[in-house]
Amino acid sequence: MSLEINQAINILKQHDLLVSSVVSDPTKSVTNISYNSQEDQTDGIFFCKGTNFKAEYLQQAIASGAAIYVAEKEFDDTIDRLIVKDVQKALALLSAAYFGNPENDLFIIAFTGTKGKTTTAYFIYDILKEVYPQKVALFSTIDRVVGPKPEDKFKSDLTTPESLELFRDMRKAVDNGMTHLVMEVSSQAYKKNRVYGLTFNIGGFLNITPDHIGVNEHPTYADYLYCKKQLLINSKINIINRDTDDFDTVYEAARQTSSDADIYLFGRDDTKDRLDFLLESKEATLKDSIFSLKALNDKASNLGIAGDYKLGLVGDFNEINGTAAVIATGLLETPVKDIYNGLQGAHVPGRMEHITTKSHGIIFVDYAHNYASMKALLGFLKSEYPQSKLKVVVGSPGDKGISRRAGFSKVLTELADEAILTTDDPGFEEPADICREIDKKIDHTKVKTKIVLDRKKAIREMISESENGDIIILAAKGDDAYQKTRGVNVPYPTDPVVAKAFLKDIEGE
Repeated sequence: MSLEINQAINILKQHDLLVSSVVSDPTKSVTNISYNSQEDQTDGIFFCKGTNFKAEYLQQAIASGAAIYVAEKEFDDTIDRLIVKDVQKALALLSAAYFGNPENDLFIIAFTGTKGKTTTAYFIYDILKEVYPQKVALFSTIDRVVGPKPEDKFKSDLTTPESLELFRDMRKAVDNGMTHLVMEVSSQAYKKNRVYGLTFNIGGFLNITPDHIGVNEHPTYADYLYCKKQLLINSKINIINRDTDDFDTVYEAARQTSSDADIYLFGRDDTKDRLDFLLESKEATLKDSIFSLKALNDKASNLGIAGDYKLGLVGDFNEINGTAAVIATGLLETPVKDIYNGLQGAHVPGRMEHITTKSHGIIFVDYAHNYASMKALLGFLKSEYPQSKLKVVVGSPGDKGISRRAGFSKVLTELADEAILTTDDPGFEEPADICREIDKKIDHTKVKTKIVLDRKKAIREMISESENGDIIILAAKGDDAYQKTRGVNVPYPTDPVVAKAFLKDIEGE
């Protein structure tokens, strides 16, 4: 991989980002790209990014061989430099160019939403694998898949990676023969310009509720909504849940760059206008659910995807994700039998996994990590098991998603019978303080709570104190194998592993 300095300058000028340049040899090509001063910088272009960027980081990069740097102000006048208006945008554009614009060789389907985007991405991924075996890449909150070999699959650090890693992994995917990419796009991806300049073939909007509001994320809900809707503005074809909050704003965002013919709306309420597909629940069991998709106009009928579908995950909220996946893959003219088979066999790590016990109730493991997703989960379980006690083990992360804490307090009060508050990625905060903040706003006349900071101990305690008929929900962490603590990813065996190991100890095989 390489990038000629002249090419970089022209790209920055095209996007009105270049403020000034001091370059000794414009025809020189850099053969390295980085924003991490601890990496090898030999003949490289280094980006001075981040609110806490320090001049000594650049000096480390220069000492390691950096040939030129990109920054929003001048840090060093002894080497070549490009001064730009926005270093994050510059990083995205120049990373794409450095890696040979791999996005042009991929059909990219992207989804956003406060809840459901991971599940929807996996549904689409599993469907497309039926049609394009070993040709589908996945960038999700849980996994990154860039090729067909085991070593091409690894755990994700972010829902949407930094632009340099994003385009690097796209390049790997293309080089590995991938033709399609399914990815989640977070609001932070637009807030921090990780996907700046990227246009998606299909974009989907599932829902939005207040979340990720705080000093380290979005300052206001309006900012959160603004960032979320950018996906639709930057997609050629759009799929929108007609039942989402702020629908009119979301729909108008899609219409900025797409015609009505390229916007597909689905929902459960057939009284709403402009609806293309009607979703209806038909049957649900402990292991799966069946829903129906009805085409309401010629545009929808022409896709040929109306009919009944079976999901390997329970929950009416998962039927929404399934519907979005059916429409997305239908737009690729995927045979209905492949959509049906892929959806039925789809597995999403840490999403609505259920564990049956001999005498300690039924355990559900789910990533539900905010008010909306937790309410959907607990509401469904309450309707399916009206005589059962709902007993929840949950925590909330530190340093971000501060609004989730009040949301957990509210939903536990509304729907839970018992709760153990515990640790979940505390970051640089004290987990006990986070738990107390949640506990403080719970109505203890409606739900019994306690704090157990050791997550493994909390899970074991909840299981041991439960009996047949109880429903245990291990929430918010899913299949996450780490606890993010003071900047370190501390290995954690995952909630389902902890639960199964304890059950083996107390119930045997």
